[in-house]
Amino acid sequence: MSKDKATKPDTARTTEPLTRAIARFDLGSEAASLRNEEPRPVGGHRARTLIKHSDFRIVLISLEAGANLHEHKVDHSFSLQALTGHVRLQLPSETVDLQAGNMLVLDKGIPHDLEALEESTVLLTISWSKKHKA
Repeated sequence: MSKDKATKPDTARTTEPLTRAIARFDLGSEAASLRNEEPRPVGGHRARTLIKHSDFRIVLISLEAGANLHEHKVDHSFSLQALTGHVRLQLPSETVDLQAGNMLVLDKGIPHDLEALEESTVLLTISWSKKHKA
């Protein structure tokens, strides 16, 4: 197997396009790099888009303990996977706790907010029809 750039995990940010056909990531290294970026984030969170295609996006989000992403809704279905820590989502009908290793999938248009109960890293994956422009 060749050892070209497309098959190696991305361990450092580069100027390469986020639209590569094949991409691998070491999520532990990406999360550590994101947490250690300076300056410290306003609002207690920072995000890094790992992949950005016309119909698909993956975003790594680092949250300090107590950070809150206030109520919002997304026009697309999405999944949120807790990689580290513990976050809480407030939904219209329930409260959902996500700890490391847990994932939640929400349909489009469901209002929610997100609070980090401890320092956490989550992976957001959004997908939509190619007919819709992001």
